[in-house]
Formats: sequence, C-alpha cells, structure tokens
Amino acid sequence: MAARKSGFIVGAVAGAGVACAALAGVGMRMGPAGAAEQEPSLVRASATSAPMFAPPPGAPLSFADIFEKVSPAVVQIDVTSKADPKARLRIPGLEGLPFDIVPRGQKPGEEGEDAQAAPKQQSSGSGFFISADGYIVTNNHVVADADTDGINVVMKDGRELKATVVGRDESTDLAVIKVTDPKAKGSAFPFVNFENQARPRVGDWVITIGNPFGLGGTATAGIISAYGRDLGDNSSQFVDYIQIDAPINRGNSGGPSFDIYGRVIGVNTAIFSPTGGSVGIGFAIPADVAEATAKQLINGGKVVRGYIGAQIQPFTSEMAEAQGLAGTKGAIVADLVPGGPAQRGGLMPEDVVTSVNGVAIKSGSELTREVAKARPGEVIKLAVLRGGKPRTVEIRSGVRPTEKELADNDNEDGGDKAAPAKPATPKAEALGMSLTPLDDAARKANGIDSSIKGLLIDSVKATSDAGEKGLRKGDVVTSVNGEPVTSVAEVTAAVEAAKKLQRPSVNLRIVRAGRPTIVPLKIAP
Repeated sequence: MAARKSGFIVGAVAGAGVACAALAGVGMRMGPAGAAEQEPSLVRASATSAPMFAPPPGAPLSFADIFEKVSPAVVQIDVTSKADPKARLRIPGLEGLPFDIVPRGQKPGEEGEDAQAAPKQQSSGSGFFISADGYIVTNNHVVADADTDGINVVMKDGRELKATVVGRDESTDLAVIKVTDPKAKGSAFPFVNFENQARPRVGDWVITIGNPFGLGGTATAGIISAYGRDLGDNSSQFVDYIQIDAPINRGNSGGPSFDIYGRVIGVNTAIFSPTGGSVGIGFAIPADVAEATAKQLINGGKVVRGYIGAQIQPFTSEMAEAQGLAGTKGAIVADLVPGGPAQRGGLMPEDVVTSVNGVAIKSGSELTREVAKARPGEVIKLAVLRGGKPRTVEIRSGVRPTEKELADNDNEDGGDKAAPAKPATPKAEALGMSLTPLDDAARKANGIDSSIKGLLIDSVKATSDAGEKGLRKGDVVTSVNGEPVTSVAEVTAAVEAAKKLQRPSVNLRIVRAGRPTIVPLKIAP
C-alpha cells in the first residue's frame, strides 16, 4: 500500500490479518460463483459506423445485458507473497517505541535461519482478459510482490488457474500477467477490448466489475465525474486519470471500467478516501494509456519511453507576467542533465516550452507525457520561447531511465548543506533578501560547486515575497528574468528594467543543494 497524496489510496497487497486502506487487500475468499461455463467470445464495439453514445435500449434502466456479456472476461487475482518479518515482530499499538521484538538467540538486524520459511500473506485484486490466449491486464501493485508461482486467477465459471508476470510498469501502475496453468492448455478465454476512439462524456454512465473485499464478480455503476485528474505522484507524469463515482473498494484494483456498450474505457487503480473505503471518488487509467502500455509489456516485458534530460516546472501565470507573456501556457526549463539530449539539442534553462511535435503544452506533466511517447532516436520538435521570442529546438530522444535510477540520481545531490559561515564580503539588500557575492569562502562553507555562478542569499526577510515562497539562507540566485547575475547591481538593474516595462514580478533561478528551480518574486512598489 502506498499513499500517493493525502487522502489518495492505491490498492496494494496486504498480509493476512493486517488491514490495509487500499483497493486490493486481504478480504474474505468466496467460493466459485457457480455460473455455467461461458463460451469464449469477443466483445466488440458498437456496430454503427461512427462512435456514438445514445443509450441503447434498457440503459440506464438495467445493466444486466452488459454485465452478462463482459463479466466472463473479468477475473479475481489472488496473490501469495512473503510476509514482512519486521511487521510480525512489532507490538501492535506500540510501533513508535524505539525497539522491536527479536526472537531469542537472534541478534537485532539478523533474519535468522528460518528467513526462507517466513510466513506467507495473501492478497487479492482484479484483472481482465485482453486476448483469447490468456493475457490479463491488472495493476502493478497487485502482483509486484508475488512469489514465483504465487499468482492464482479465479474465473467467473469457478476455474482456478496459475499465471505468471509478463511485465510490470511502475510508472503507470500497470502489469500484464498470462495464464500458464497446464490445465488451461488449448483454452480460448473470453476477452474484452479497449475503447480508444469514442470517449464517454463527463456525466455518461460507467460500469465497474471486480473483486472488492474478495467478493468476486461484483458490479457497480456510476458516471464519469471528470477527466485529466492529477494524483500528485510520479504516475501523474504519464497518466491523466479518469475520475468516476462508481463505488471502488479494496480488491477492485486492476479491474476494468466499461462504457454502456461494454467497451473498456479505463483500469481502476486508486480512490480518494479519508476512511479507506469508497466515498464515491475513484480513479481509472484511461484505455489509450493502458492499451499502449500492455502492448509494450507483452512485446518486450517493459515499457520504453522517450527522454530529453531536462528538469521541468509549471509555467505559472505569475512567471508569465514577469516575462511579459501574460496568458501564455507551457512549461519552463529549470535545469538540464549535463551532456543529455536536451543540452546537446540546444535547449536552455528558462526556455518556455509551448508545444511538443505540434501538441500544445499547458503543464510540465503534459510535456513529460508527450516526450515519453517518442521512440529512442526519434527527433522531437519543441516550440519554445527564449527571452520572449519564439524558436524551434530539435532534440534526438534518449531512453528514459527507471524511476529508481532517476531517484538515485536525485539523491546524489545530497540534502541541505551546513549553514554558511558569515561572509567576509559586504552584503546588499534586494527583493527582501540580503545577498553577497559567491566567493571561494562561501562556496566552501556551503558546499557549492565551482560551476555554479551567482549570488549567495545570506538572509531573507520573513514578511517578504521571497520569505513567503520559501527562499532561505544558503540558496544561490543565478539569474533574474533569464539574465545571469553575479553582483547585486545586476539584480537591481534587472528589477528596474522590469519596473520600466510595468511588470509586477521577476523570475529568479535559484539553486539549492545542487538543484535549480524557478521562483517568481513580486517587485515592491
């Protein structure tokens, strides 16, 4: 289980007897549904020549026909994994105490001789067949910790079959598994299709089928509440989530959401809940993302994404006003990976990216998603504003590192450095900050690399805009409105130039612990 954001809960595996506020968790195991065996079938889209959403006869009075048609393709996924030995050695309710219970004769930190015989835990989720030969889509978190031979698929007709992981993608929380049980040899499984052409409108009906609390074959219905939801985590870089109000609970993770024609429009993955149970706010991965990811996992066992090597920030309205670009949407470049594709292609810090390959960009997440679509070696065309003037930058895409590799690279920068020693050079005031030249003594005291040029912040007035936006002692100002600064006079000149243009703020590029960011600061009257 992982909390993506305050209140956001993703389904996860949970140990027997351990309650998890997640979509896929331990629940009571129900017996076979007892339904008659279904003939393999393909659920096709509407027979009309063009996508349409006029309700078919019987909707919304009943979803019975739709459920009967698609439910044989939806499965319960039971996962066996090793229990966390530390979890079972802690005293319930006393987790905050600075000690754990250690078995007699075992030293703290040792796993013991019976580590391999650690108890198992069971968890359940949902999934659905996307091909007659046994490929199933589910969530990554449902099967991520599964033991070898620890995935059991339960079908609507009661059959229980073994499956193995084909590939997992942590970035989208998607996975593909395949039925490999010898008992299924020669079987043709009922499956459903993704719908990428016709997208239901906000307010249209949606049906979910899954395995909440171990109650396999459960159907719920609701409406599409919204599109383009951001859950505030790494996955939101690649997924514009669909918000639905059909009840989703523990065990629904990885199950499908259908439109009123029985076409898969999303894969259920998270809920927003203060209690851990459904409050009517659920989130699904859109069909186009799920299908593209599933195809890559089936073909190669992993997902390969484009990469340019740039640190991106949202280009806020305040930043736009500071550059005289009010109303401009896009993403601003805070930094570049040394020697990376973007740097080699001529992209520069503080460039504002407004489109990628002709697709308009309104946020940093949209830029990341469009870049990720590129194949390694493909040329990506970025429309950028540099100093307010438009230009095109062409970058040959690289391969995006894994999330772990990216996190490890970030960690190499280290945390906050020691507080700076009192500088020997004079200080001057600007924008509510006390600034001093970045000399050798200041670099040594703050652990600042010689490649960074700028002014050291010695103090910040708490009531200033700089103080309210979190700037602090030890930060380095490297540029103002795109102009490099190494003296307070240059900062003052940049501020005065902005005043003459009647701009309400200026953009500062700040470096903290080796990581740059763009911060807009208001100009005092």
